[in-house]
This record gives sequence, structure tokens and C-alpha cells, in this order.
Amino acid sequence: MHSKTPSDGPAPFGTELGVAPGGVPAYSSDYETADERKLPNRTAYRSYLDGIYMGYKWQCVEFARRWMYINRGLIFDDVAMAYEIFQLRTIRDVRNGRNLPLRAFRNGSKRHPEPGCLMIWSEGGEFERTGHVAVVTEVYPDRVRLAEQNVGHRVWGEGRNWAREIPARITDDEGYWLRCSFGDASILGWVVQTDDDTHAEKDVVVDPRLFEVRTDRVPDTGQGERSWLNVANPDEAAYVAMMGGHKLAARPENQTRYFVISETAHGELKRATNELHAVFLHATEYVLRDDALLERFNIPKVIWPRIRQSWNNRRNQMITGRFDFAMTRQGLKVYEYNCDSASCHMDAGKIQGRWAEHFGCDVGRDPGTQLLADLAEAWKDSEVDDVLHILIDDDLEEIYHALFMKEALDSAGIESRILEGVEGLAWTDAGDVVDPFGTPIRWVWKTWAWETALDQIREECEEDDEKLAQYRPGEKRDEPPRLVDVLLRPEVMVFEPLWTLIPSNKAILPIIWQLFANQRYLLKAAYELTDEIRANGYVQKPIVGRCGANISLFDADDRVIEETTGNFESRYQVFQELFPLPLIEGDFVQLCTFSAEGTYAGSCVRIDPSMVITTDSDIVALRVVSDKEFLEDFASPEDGYQI
Repeated sequence: MHSKTPSDGPAPFGTELGVAPGGVPAYSSDYETADERKLPNRTAYRSYLDGIYMGYKWQCVEFARRWMYINRGLIFDDVAMAYEIFQLRTIRDVRNGRNLPLRAFRNGSKRHPEPGCLMIWSEGGEFERTGHVAVVTEVYPDRVRLAEQNVGHRVWGEGRNWAREIPARITDDEGYWLRCSFGDASILGWVVQTDDDTHAEKDVVVDPRLFEVRTDRVPDTGQGERSWLNVANPDEAAYVAMMGGHKLAARPENQTRYFVISETAHGELKRATNELHAVFLHATEYVLRDDALLERFNIPKVIWPRIRQSWNNRRNQMITGRFDFAMTRQGLKVYEYNCDSASCHMDAGKIQGRWAEHFGCDVGRDPGTQLLADLAEAWKDSEVDDVLHILIDDDLEEIYHALFMKEALDSAGIESRILEGVEGLAWTDAGDVVDPFGTPIRWVWKTWAWETALDQIREECEEDDEKLAQYRPGEKRDEPPRLVDVLLRPEVMVFEPLWTLIPSNKAILPIIWQLFANQRYLLKAAYELTDEIRANGYVQKPIVGRCGANISLFDADDRVIEETTGNFESRYQVFQELFPLPLIEGDFVQLCTFSAEGTYAGSCVRIDPSMVITTDSDIVALRVVSDKEFLEDFASPEDGYQI
């Protein structure tokens, strides 16, 4: 580590800022100053102590977990966001494996904070998206002192074992109130390992009807007969061409239809997206450290080093992905994470809002309004510094999807150019691939799945292991460049990066279940059919299937309930417990959420008369209403709910 050097400004990454009580050092997490020679890849940023994962160097959660482990022998569950610690109700004693009660006390509680408890901030303001956690070191009637990481990155000062202090006040009724040092952030409260739940937060029992998905229609006044998308805009013109008219849903009976969820359900979708993104990435790291696990993914071994290099490159971040969920009174469950070549962004981020304006749907609000802006912010953080080439197939859906993404790139100030297919690409004498205008291809965003490039390799090598071992993707050849020659060149940075092959592959589902079996949004999954998975019915999926192809649903007696056809029947399979989509007025309903830089950015709904959502399934508008309005106007009767 760097030596401790007091300074008025942020200390370089890894500088010891101070030592908290119990001898636990805190370090600067000023990532702008991180030394890539010492921290060449993602793995180098993972903090371990005694073989136990503490967190990401040197974030607030890592420090809190490390302090608790060293001083108390306790480890709390891995969390995606710091504010989620306030919702945890157990903490594990690593000495005996027992789970001990963890109580949360709201800011203003009559049970005051105490040294060694964890102070939790909500998301927003200074702690946008993530919240914050700090360790309480000293408590006084008028102030609290804290030890922490990832705030200010400044050395604590000679003789101090705390980072900062925040004002406190005790009210006449003995409530202990803390005022955040940052005016735009707020303190949730503190968590304490204790058996005594006096004044602790009670687990809120949420009305299960708030997790229903309901449908309604706007009055049909002939709106569908009039144009309502602006075909002067290239993306909307391409969308109209693909749909064969001005409409959101393809089926005529769905033209005036929309779906409604409550604010509570929307909040759960947001939390699930943020938590699950971290879960899938944690599992990706786990897979890439184990050849035996990676073997399950049916990826040519010649590509393995490139996948690992892609993962280790700190610039190789995802721009966006899409989660597919089922939500009923029984809970919210995720089916999979499409983070290689996700779609439906324009439908959610623009078209469903345009539909509501034209058809006069003023119920609630549109949950897709922020998607375009969040994608633009993701691109601003991508470090793209030259022309970005958008590679698409000659497909109408891909064209409007690409044009929508181009709008986000334009908003981010990044020049982009759309290329349909690989016709016109050429090699230079130096071995570069250039576009038809002679511009070298260095940055790429693609609508093709990575599996398409891998299929080119498999076809050329005829599945021959020796040929695969000798294959050198991206090297100059006599023939014109192919897709694989662009996407697998070391000089080309591709979004979504090559490592997204792992979390997008269904082979990750059993691994995630193995690692996070108690995660509330997950379904049981395995490589072999087990009695536990069969118990209530199950789903058989190809590991690289797309668009709902080659999926079979079975009941507990192995009878087929539903199945789809496609081109993936010969691929390796996984088995997942059956959690059916809710059937609402003749259609099965799937909720989709979109991530941007790994956090929630919007949502939409897809419906189909069959139990499996495919590329042909309809998208209709999704609206979010207050809990009060939902229970009064949309929820089913207390005892009349049926799926």
C-alpha cells in the first residue's frame, strides 16, 4: 500500500487513510488514481481475508464487512447496494456457522446507536444508487464518530481512529436523531447484532395483492386508425416499417390494452434488478476461475483466454441488459439475464410512452421514461473516444433497435455509424479491419449475439478440437473480414463485452442457485433433473437458447405442459423449477426490466397466449400507479385471486 501522507485533497487509491478501533485500516478508493500495473484486472480489486470475500477494494461495504469480521467474527450477506444492509435480519458467526439476529433501528429511534454498530444511508444525493455504510466508533449526545471508506478519500489525521463525525440530537422522548453531513443525502438508521428487538424496525407485511399484475383498456375512439409516431425520426420510421403500421401491439385485440402494477411492485423490480446484476456478475467471476465450470458453457476453449481477458479489462463494462421476471402474489422470480444482445429497449423507452399520449392513457406513469437518458449516461462513462460502429443484421427489428441506441450515443456526444452485415468491410495492409469509408473499426456495439460469432468458428473448424486449438480469430486472411474477424480482434472493444457470454448463458443458472440458494428472486436450477426441481413441475432450457426457443415446460409427472421449437434442441440443457407466468384475461404476462451500467433503468411488459414468451410475443404499455390507487381500482378481492 501507499504510505500514509496527510493531504487536503483526495489521497491516491490504496493509501491508508487511518486505522479504526480494533486495528482495522481504511483505504482510499479514489479509482481515478488506481495504478493499473498493480491492479491489472477485476480480480485484483477483490478483497479477501482468511479466504473470505470481503468486497470490492476499497468500497464502504468492504470496510464494514472487514471490520465486523475482524472485531466480532461476524459476516453479513453479500449485498448489491449498501442500503440493503438495513433490510438484513441475520448475520453469520463464522466461528460456528450460526445465524444471529441483526436488528435495524430507524433514525430517531429510542435505542441509540452504539460503538460497533453499522450506520446506513439511503440511496440518493451524495450516495446516489448505492447508499452508504459506516462503522460507528464513538457516540455522544451531540455527535457520532464514524470509520468508513469511499467518502472523500482523505487521510483522517494524526492520532484519529475515525474518519468524520456527524451532528446528533436527543429529543424529549429520548429519540436519537442524526443529521447527515451532506444536505442531499439521508440516514436510514443503524443496525446492531442483538437479541433485543425493542424499538427495532418490524418486518413490514406487504399486502400480497400489490404484487399482482392487472390489465385494463382505454376507450376505443378510433385512435388506432390515426398515425401517432413521427416517421420523420429514423428510429420511429423503422419501427413503423417493422410493425406494419402505427401500433405498439401486433395483435389487433391488444391495441387499446395496457397493464398496471403498483409502486410497491415497481420498487421490488428496481431492487431485484440491482441485486441480481451483482449476483450474476459474482457468479461470472466464480465461473471464470474454474475450468470445470466453464466447460459447462459449451464455449470453444480457444476463446476462454479472451473471455477472461475481457472480464479482467476494467474498461469492459456492460452498457445494458434485460431481466425477464414472473411476478405473482407468491413473489417475484427471475428467469434469466439477457445481457449479450438484449432487445425491447425502444419499445420500453419510447413507444409505450408515445402510445399512452396518443391513446389518452393517463393512468399512473410510464416506467420507461428514464431509459434513454440512463443509456446515454452509460455511454458517457464507457471511455469511447472515437467512432463507434453499430453492427446489425438486415432485420427490421434490429434496425430500429440500433437507431434508438444511436440516439443515446448522440446524446452522449459519441459519433456512431450503423453497418448492416459485414459487406464492404476490408483489410488494410497493416491488418486492420476498416468500414466502407476506410475508417478503422475500434469500438463496436452489436445486435448480434456472441454465439453467432462462435458458430462461425465451430463451422469453420468443423467442431475439430485440433483445428479449434490452432484457430486464431481476428487474424488477417485472404477472404473479406467476417463477423468473427471484427468482434474477436484484440484492438476492437465490443459492447456488450465478450464476458457477457457467461451470464447470458443458461448454464449459469445452476451455479447461481448453488452460490445464492437463499436469494429471494432465484428459482432452483440444476444440470440434471432432481426430485426437488421436479416436485412442482419444471422447465427444460437449452443453455444458449434465444427468444424462447426450444423450451419445454413439464408438470410434476413429467408431462409436457408447453413447448417451443427452434434451432437449439441439440445443445446442452439446464433444468429450472416451474414458476408460471400469471395468466391474465387470456394472456401470460412477463415483466422485463432494463439495466444501464448495472442498475435499474426502466421496465415493460410482454404477453402471449402461450406460457413461453418468444420474439413474436406482444409488448403493450405498462403503467405504475400508487399503492392506494392500485388496491382501490385494480387489485383483485382479498379472497378471489386466481392464476
